[in-house]
Amino acid sequence: MNVLLKSASIVDPKSDFHNETVDILIEKGRISAIGKSLENPKKHKEIALENLHVSQGWFDSSVNFGEPGYEERETIANGLETAALSGFTAVALNPNTNPVIDTSSHVAFVKSKAANHATTLYPIGALTKASEGKDLAELFDMKNAGAIAFYDYQKPIANPNLMKLALQYAGNFEALVLSFPQESQISGLGVMNENTMSTSLGLKGNPSLAESLQIARDLFILEYTEGKLHIPTISTAQSVALIREAKQKKQNVTCSVAIHNLLLTDAELHEFETKYKVLPPLRTQTDLDALLEALKDGTIDMVTSDHNPIDIEHKKIEFDFAKYGSIGLESAFAALNSILTTKKTVEVLTKGKSRFGIEEQPIAVGNRADLSLFNPKGNFVFASNHILSRSKNAIFEGKELKGSVYGIFANNQLKIK
Repeated sequence: MNVLLKSASIVDPKSDFHNETVDILIEKGRISAIGKSLENPKKHKEIALENLHVSQGWFDSSVNFGEPGYEERETIANGLETAALSGFTAVALNPNTNPVIDTSSHVAFVKSKAANHATTLYPIGALTKASEGKDLAELFDMKNAGAIAFYDYQKPIANPNLMKLALQYAGNFEALVLSFPQESQISGLGVMNENTMSTSLGLKGNPSLAESLQIARDLFILEYTEGKLHIPTISTAQSVALIREAKQKKQNVTCSVAIHNLLLTDAELHEFETKYKVLPPLRTQTDLDALLEALKDGTIDMVTSDHNPIDIEHKKIEFDFAKYGSIGLESAFAALNSILTTKKTVEVLTKGKSRFGIEEQPIAVGNRADLSLFNPKGNFVFASNHILSRSKNAIFEGKELKGSVYGIFANNQLKIK
């Protein structure tokens, strides 16, 4: 596909044109020219958008689409369309499906369903068979089939020996292991952060201790095995301190934070609104401040929307029985852009690629065009009409955010709203 992007402000520190406003000519999916007021003698399609900004394509390290098994929540096709129009050129799909993605054939299935889309889907294979936490799944076969990491989505590995074996075995072929940071015996039946708010609401609490205890255990095992570990969606100040110390010791560990844990606290739950029921739960302002500081100083490596569509039958019910999760692709950029600089927002939306083995494409002549298109200006209230997912469980609905996404150019396809 051939496209000429007009007056695009480039946000890419790895590009020679960083912070410049230029035209970008894309021919057959590659950047063929960058410069001021490029000519268009071949009459390629021109894209001129208000305050257009362009960066390397964004990556989300934790999304759920439901398919196979939960198509009523979301399909792969509509999920990838949503991701594209939300600015993401690549997403990592969790094995939160039925059946769980725990064999090479399951990996091949979701890759085939995702073929020919503008946004590239990278499967994450289950760490254990059926994500039951008992026996390791077929990790090597899944990696050969295209799995980029291994994770039992939001299911802690209770057996420390199993985690040790996983890190040792995966280390033989340099695979990335993910471990959900929650000690289930401590979290128990908690449905929100354990705090004065949970007491006042009469809801069972999930203490921050459950997260830090699991992380401390996993870091000890990581040090012993010299493996490769990623801790997804941390949510507490103590977790930040533990990971900061591990990085100072040069351990091979990275971590992410869900965007909603950077903006919202457990005070949101005062009306028992289930859209705020997420895992890990919304924590306190002290935790939020520590997470933001850790994101700015690099202790937290990347952010994720932790996009998790849930059908209305499992969300619009009594708080105790509602499923955890919120959609987040559609609001990801604008939420981050409302608390960070645009440069930092783009940095944390692209930084996770290298950890998951995904090639970066700086904005340069000759490189493949893998671009996110957006406007960082303009405040708005996120509403139902901004939701592109099949499910509507949006934690940021009704919140004021900043900036908007036009779409992407990736895989030789232009996707804009």
